[in-house]
Amino acid sequence: MSRWKLIAVALLLLNLSGCGYNTMQAQDEQVKAAWSEVVNQYQRRADLIPNLVSTVKGYAAHEKDVLTQVTEARAQVGTIQATPALLNDPQAFEKFQRVQGELSGALSRLLAVSENYPQLKADANFRDLQAQLEGTENRITVARNRYIKAVEEYNVTIRSFPSNLTAKMFGYSVKPNFSVENERTIAVPPKVDFGPDAGKPQNASSGSGK
Repeated sequence: MSRWKLIAVALLLLNLSGCGYNTMQAQDEQVKAAWSEVVNQYQRRADLIPNLVSTVKGYAAHEKDVLTQVTEARAQVGTIQATPALLNDPQAFEKFQRVQGELSGALSRLLAVSENYPQLKADANFRDLQAQLEGTENRITVARNRYIKAVEEYNVTIRSFPSNLTAKMFGYSVKPNFSVENERTIAVPPKVDFGPDAGKPQNASSGSGK
C-alpha cells in the first residue's frame, strides 16, 4: 500500500508542476521580495522627512502651508501597514499608492520653495538631506520597476491556461500593480505658483535661527 501511495504522490507532484503550481509559488515569492524592497525604500524616504522639514523651517518658517502638507502626508503614509497581505487587497493597495503619491507631490513643492532661499540652499545639512532624498527617490524608482515586472510575470501565469485552473484550486489571485496614471504623475514635476511676494526671505530683524 505504501508503494502505491508514493507513486500517487509522485504523480501528483508531476501534475502540479506541469500545471504551473511551482511557477506560481516561485513568482509569488519574487513579488513579495520585490514589494519588501519597495516598502524599505519608501520608509527610508519617510525617515528623512523630519530632519528635512526642521532644516527648511529654520530658514523659511513662514512657509507653513508647504511644511504642513509634507508633515501631514508623511503621517498618512504611517497609518498604512504595508505588509504582503496588502497585495491581495486592491483597495488597500490603491490607498497606499495614493498617499505615497501625495507625499511625493508635497516633497516636490517643499524643494521648489527652497529655490527661493539662497541661505537654505547653501546649508550643508540641507544639501546632504537633499542628496539623500534624491538617491532614495532613484532607489524607489528601481524598486517599483522590479515590483511591476514581478507582478506582471505572476499575473500572466495566473491568467494563463492551464495554470489558471491550478490558481483557482489553490487560491492564487491576480495582484494589483502600480497604475499607468500613477507612473505618469510621478514623472511630471508639480507646477507651483508662489505669487509675486511668495518666497521672499524674512528680514534680518526676524532672524533665521541659524
